[in-house]
Amino acid sequence: MKKRLLRALPSVDELLRSDRLKEAATLHSLPLVTGSVRMALEESRSGILAGSVTEVSFDRLVEDSLEVLRRTLASKVRKVINASGTVLHTNIGRAVLSEEAQEAVVFASGNINLEFDLDTGGRGERDNLVEDLLKRLTGAEAATVVNNNAAAVLLTLNSLAEGKEVVISRGELIEIGGSFRLPEIIKKSGCVLKEVGTTNRTHPGDYASAVTGSTALFFKAHTSNYTVVGFTAEVGLPELVGIGKRHALPVVEDLGSGSLVDLSRYGLPKEPLVSESIEAGADIVTFSGDKLLGGPQSGIIAGKKEFVDSIRKNPLKRALRPGKLTLASLEATLRLYLDSERLAGRLPTLRHLSRPLGDIEEAAKKAASLLSEFLGGSFSFSVEDSDSAVGGGSMPGHKLSTKVVSVTHGTVGPERIMRLFLDSTPAILGRINKDRFLLDMRTVEDPADVVPSVRF
Repeated sequence: MKKRLLRALPSVDELLRSDRLKEAATLHSLPLVTGSVRMALEESRSGILAGSVTEVSFDRLVEDSLEVLRRTLASKVRKVINASGTVLHTNIGRAVLSEEAQEAVVFASGNINLEFDLDTGGRGERDNLVEDLLKRLTGAEAATVVNNNAAAVLLTLNSLAEGKEVVISRGELIEIGGSFRLPEIIKKSGCVLKEVGTTNRTHPGDYASAVTGSTALFFKAHTSNYTVVGFTAEVGLPELVGIGKRHALPVVEDLGSGSLVDLSRYGLPKEPLVSESIEAGADIVTFSGDKLLGGPQSGIIAGKKEFVDSIRKNPLKRALRPGKLTLASLEATLRLYLDSERLAGRLPTLRHLSRPLGDIEEAAKKAASLLSEFLGGSFSFSVEDSDSAVGGGSMPGHKLSTKVVSVTHGTVGPERIMRLFLDSTPAILGRINKDRFLLDMRTVEDPADVVPSVRF
C-alpha cells in the first residue's frame, strides 16, 4: 500500500506544469514555487510513511504546494491585541510604544545622524542621541545604552570588575525572567560572585567583612519581581554607598524596571526612581527602557562619568549596542518625560497602568455588546470584576482592579474559545480562569479590537 502510494506521487516537474503553479511562478519566481512543491511532496511522502496519507491526488498536491507558498510568503510577525490582563506582557513585547516613538521608528528607517556629527562633519557617537536627555532626567553625569538590561548588567560588571569579586546580598540574587538568573550573569561577566548575609537578612557588617584585596565593587539589585516579608533586614543604598566610600569601592545598583517619575502621583505603588539612586550616590545605575519607562527594549547605564567612560571603551559595548530604530524610539519616549503634566496621556504604559476603573467598565460593556452581536448563538457574555497585573517583573504582588468580559459557550470549553480569538486577525490574547475565557479591557482602548474576525 505505502509503496504504491509513494510510486503514485508525481514529480516536481509534473506539478510545475499545472496551470495554477505556472501562474504562481509568473507572479513570484520559479525557484520559490519549486521549493514549495518540493516541501509539499516531502510532507505527503512523510504522511504516507506514517500512515496518515492514504490517497494521492494531483490536484490536492497542487493545492498543498500553493498553501506552502502562502505560508512561506506570510509574515511571521502578527499584531496581537493585549486583553490578557498583564500590562507589560513579556511574550508580546512589553511596553506599547507611544505615537511619537512609533513615528520616530518610521523616520529612522531612512538615513539618520546615528554616528555622524553634523556640526563637525566627522564621526559621532550614537549615545549622543539620548545621553543629554538621560542626564537631565536622572541627574547622572553620563549615560550609555545597550540592547537590554541584562546586557547592561553584564557589560557594567565586565568593565568594572572582571576577574575580581562582586559583593551582593543573598536576598538580591534574583531570577530576572526567562530563566536568566543574576548569579549566572555575574559569573558570565567574568567576575567572582561573593554572597553576603542570608536570604531574608543582610547587615552592614556583612558587606564590610567581605572586603578583600580582590573586591572590585558592591552590587545592589532591586527585587522588582518579588517581595520578602516578615523577619527581614537589608542595607539601603545610602548606607551601602557609605560603606563603599570607606573602602574606596564603587557601588552599582540594578533597578530592573526603572522609573523616571514618581508613580504614586498616579495612584500606583512608588517604585525607586533612577534619580533617587543617583542622588544617593550610586556610581552606576542600570535599568530597562521597555518596562516602567515605557519605551523600546533597551538597557540603560547611567552614573559617574569616569565609570560610564570605562564601560564605553569595553569591546563588548559594540556587540551589545542598540540599533538606530531603538535609539530613535527611546529618544522620542524620553522627550515625553520633559512634559510631566501630559505624560500619562501620551505614554501608553502609564496610561494603561493608571486608567480609571470607570473607563475600563465602559469599554467592557461596549465590548460585550459588540461580541454578542457578532458571535451570538450559544455564546454568553458578562462583565465582571477582576485584577490586572503590571507584568515585566515590576511591582510584585500589586493588583490593579479591572473589568473583564467573560466569554462562555454552551458546548465549547474555554481552550477552544481562546483558540478562536488567537486565530483572529489580529490575534486577540485573553486568559483562562476558572474554566472561563476572559478578556481584560484595561489595555484595550477600542472595544471593537476584541471582536474576532472569525467564527466557529
